[in-house]
Amino acid sequence: MTFTALDWLILTIILVAPVGIGILRSKLASRNLSQYFLAGQSLPWWLSGTSMVATTFAADTPLAITGLIAAYGLAGNWLWWNAALGSVLTVVFFTRLWRRVGVLTDVEFIELRYTGRSAAILRGTRALWLGIPVNCLIIGWVNLAMAKILSIALGWNQLDAVFVGLALAGIYSAITGLRGVVIADFMQFFIAMVGTSALAYFVLASPDVGGIDGLLVQLPSSTFDLWPASSDGLNGGVASAIALPLSAFIAYLGIQWWSTWYPGQEPGGGGYIAQRIMATRSEKDALLATWWFTVAHYCIRPWPWILVALASLALYPGLSDPESGYVLVIRDYLPVGWAGLVIGAFFAAFMSTVSTQLNWGTSYVVNDWYKRFINPAATEGRLIVIARVVTLLILILSASVTFVLESVRQAWEIMLESGAGIGLVLIMRWYWWRVTAVSEIAAILASTVGFIVMRTMTTVPFPDTLFYIVPGTTICWVLVTLLTSPEPIDRLVAFYVKVRPSGPGWAPVIAEIESVPAGPLLPLFYCWVLGVLSIYAALIGIYEIVFDAWLFGCIFVLASVGLMLVANRLRPNDASD
Repeated sequence: MTFTALDWLILTIILVAPVGIGILRSKLASRNLSQYFLAGQSLPWWLSGTSMVATTFAADTPLAITGLIAAYGLAGNWLWWNAALGSVLTVVFFTRLWRRVGVLTDVEFIELRYTGRSAAILRGTRALWLGIPVNCLIIGWVNLAMAKILSIALGWNQLDAVFVGLALAGIYSAITGLRGVVIADFMQFFIAMVGTSALAYFVLASPDVGGIDGLLVQLPSSTFDLWPASSDGLNGGVASAIALPLSAFIAYLGIQWWSTWYPGQEPGGGGYIAQRIMATRSEKDALLATWWFTVAHYCIRPWPWILVALASLALYPGLSDPESGYVLVIRDYLPVGWAGLVIGAFFAAFMSTVSTQLNWGTSYVVNDWYKRFINPAATEGRLIVIARVVTLLILILSASVTFVLESVRQAWEIMLESGAGIGLVLIMRWYWWRVTAVSEIAAILASTVGFIVMRTMTTVPFPDTLFYIVPGTTICWVLVTLLTSPEPIDRLVAFYVKVRPSGPGWAPVIAEIESVPAGPLLPLFYCWVLGVLSIYAALIGIYEIVFDAWLFGCIFVLASVGLMLVANRLRPNDASD
């Protein structure tokens, strides 16, 4: 692939534009921490929601999906498609609650919900753990993907160009705060979608592939199965795919979505999703933002990646590193004049994710560790300075992590497995008064022990390890909850009055204050079921349309819209303002 002067111009604009946005928005971000980390709670739904989508559209994602499809066919995507159940759960049960809590970060929420020494330990530990090592791991695997793209597609040094993009993302993230980050996200999302869609079009139109019909001929039929099925892969010759094991499918849909912590897919919300919910201007905007994110994330955005991944299996069978097949398509099938836009699209996705991770991780270190434990009397101006310094330090640390990772898929699976089992306590802390800070600590410790034991003392592969780690962790934290004292009643009352969670789980607290319950859970459950059916109907419908079954596809898409409208009618009135 050769870059022309036009390609360099396009790439330069894509790289420099976010820095310009950051400079323009830097003065507003410097006012206080709320402006820096929550954009003054002024974001409209379309900006907040699109930022969520852009953040989860990193340079690593198309490569990881290519690796999944090479191993398991389309059904391999259930590794992350299963999380739609959790995303809809967040929309229905948690979005309005996150908007009400009035905290700066989801880690600060810990000391709103709990009190005492255990709450302080939990808050400080999670702030440092998520803000630095976990955050650096995430940025590291995004760096790895971008380095792979540039080295294979353009022959550039694997890391030199990545560090340029990393530095630019760090600069505008440090000076602009969340407002500038989400504005840049909005622009970068559309650049990334245009670039990846163009790549899918050009490779499918090539004679070597021959469109969708060509893929159907060249690849085994099991490659295109959405559901677990027996493999009919060929021995040798063209590329073949191994069907997703039934046990893995059960683990994904039955366990993973509610039990495993993963950035962007936290059970009950959290992380940068919660940050963007809390940054919206109203509960209604928060609800629309998370619903738009869920639709775009699972149903719309992945199809250009999937088509290129399938084409790479047909074009480059037998690669030792299947993830590189996606990049080989970039190198070999882009016509002259498109290289700058497509490489720029990946830089846009890369910088969007990195800037979000930096702002998110810094919010924990500054608000939940430095301000809480080191210098509670720090002025807003000093905290902003500390935030900018921490952003750059995280940037430097994350760059070093890139050298120790082998594949994006490996990093994904480590993150999912190491967070297994803690999801249920993150859900129940909102809806069961009995959950305490000690409950969360017990869940984290049990999950960590389970992960280490399964990794070092057994040969059970992921995701089958979930069948062992999740029940063990759940039993541990529930027993600890029942055997230890509850939170003080005054803290529980204050939390309930402020957040107003629905359902019977707060009955003793409601009786204490003689308050009218916030509402039943059953209507929310109906909305969740209908929402999940709507998302999966849309996913199946688009799948059918992509593979030329237009009638079935349109029926499923229309059913999706109908289910969504019914869910909206059933939604309790207090779900938005």
